[in-house]
Amino acid sequence: MADSLEFEALWDDFHRVVNMSSAELAAWLKVRDADEESEPLPERAGGETGQHVLALLRKRRTDLTEDDVRVMRQVVDTVGELVDAENEPEPESAGDTGRRHRLMTLGHDPLKP
Repeated sequence: MADSLEFEALWDDFHRVVNMSSAELAAWLKVRDADEESEPLPERAGGETGQHVLALLRKRRTDLTEDDVRVMRQVVDTVGELVDAENEPEPESAGDTGRRHRLMTLGHDPLKP
């Protein structure tokens, strides 16, 4: 695993960019995957990365695996790229719903203070 200073920085960055609680993210993943005819089982809603972020929010630092650290880096990088894309400000309204929904699937709600 990464050295302790690098890991601490990653842990802090991950919890800074993932600004949704586990309950908020779980609810969003269920809503996101639901359609008119079906709704996925709660533990399968939201795709692999969304489910992994949800699991990470429920873990202690000491329980993290190398795969968890990889996903944390991926989420920090992806959220950073989506937020900083072309130096655009984060969406301030529901008008940019596609971008907001992609971010929310990773646990980052840009409308949250």
